[in-house]
Amino acid sequence: MINNGHVPSMLLYGEPGIGKTSIAYAIAGSSKLPFFSLNATHAGKKDVEQIVSEARLSGKVILFLDEIHRFNKLQQDTLLPHVENGSIVLIGATTENPFHDVNPAIRSRCGEILQLKRHSQEDIAQLITNALKDEERGLGKFDIAITKEQIEKIALAANGDARKALTLLESVYFASDEKEGQSIVEDHVIEHLSKRIGVYGDKGGSHFYNLLSALQKSVRGSDPNAALYYLAHLLENGDLIAVCRRLLVMAYEDIGLANSAVGAHVYAATEAAKTLGLPEARIPLANAVVEMCLSPKSNSAYSALDAAIAAIHEGKTGDIPLHLRDGHYAGSIALGHVGYQYPHDHPIGTFGGWVNQQYLPDNIADAEFYKPVIAGEEKRMAAIYEKLKSFKNNQ
Repeated sequence: MINNGHVPSMLLYGEPGIGKTSIAYAIAGSSKLPFFSLNATHAGKKDVEQIVSEARLSGKVILFLDEIHRFNKLQQDTLLPHVENGSIVLIGATTENPFHDVNPAIRSRCGEILQLKRHSQEDIAQLITNALKDEERGLGKFDIAITKEQIEKIALAANGDARKALTLLESVYFASDEKEGQSIVEDHVIEHLSKRIGVYGDKGGSHFYNLLSALQKSVRGSDPNAALYYLAHLLENGDLIAVCRRLLVMAYEDIGLANSAVGAHVYAATEAAKTLGLPEARIPLANAVVEMCLSPKSNSAYSALDAAIAAIHEGKTGDIPLHLRDGHYAGSIALGHVGYQYPHDHPIGTFGGWVNQQYLPDNIADAEFYKPVIAGEEKRMAAIYEKLKSFKNNQ
């Protein structure tokens, strides 16, 4: 499209340091249109009005708006008509999911939403190698003793972020000792400077919720290595309460009746974590995550409840049977609230008490919401459930 002279408005979505700004500048250089750049975190209405005025004079301009998810309504109202009529080509960049964090009015006017992927370790290593050779924009004019393995360590630490890779490379150079005019890079310098470089994601941001989702899906998939990896990322971001809440939900949503003790175990672990605080909180949480990963799993109980809720919303309701209604007042007999049989008065083997009577309304008396999963402890419960059903059908 750009080669054919058409530059569409677009959103560039991806993690920091993967080239959103570089792509915008490359498009501007290829299109030859007047180019303006703003950051939504500190741009004001006047900044937008100046670009609108320039668009009226030039006929068409490109506006690169970084952190577009922070664009306020007043700025949007000023800009939107001009994006719509094509006098302003908007290239927005965001680290947050545009379907969650970009105003729908802006999103609908951007024909392209491009999700960029982080760079591979090989790409970052090539970038570092280029920077070491480039005398004009890099470190090529300096004599630096650095091995291929050390370049790969820096590339790994950058975690797909080109900007972090170049920043780390520069920091390593300035932190290295010089001998006879040559800077000698040491492994321990790279390791020290790399400690937190892979940590990314604001609390409450899209990436944070992606990490929570990945943690839960890894536990559900019984992969302790992946689950611990995502737990580590989440704890490095520091939102302990959100992590504890998600783990507690997982204990009942994904482990459920297959191992009913897990709920109590995870609750104890999360309470201990909140009492201890970070970094010690990681210890009980690690135990909880590994236990959930390797536990039998069942979602039958909450799936059954969801099925019952769906039935109610579909209108599958009816009157509560008279014998189940409240009979603890004098007039209840006159209203027909009689006939209830007390199960404890009818012992059945070692189960306790059971009596065959109807509990659901007449029009859905045969509805079955609960479908047991034959796993872990629920296998025993499922057998009881099926046995009671057979008693009911035979009486």
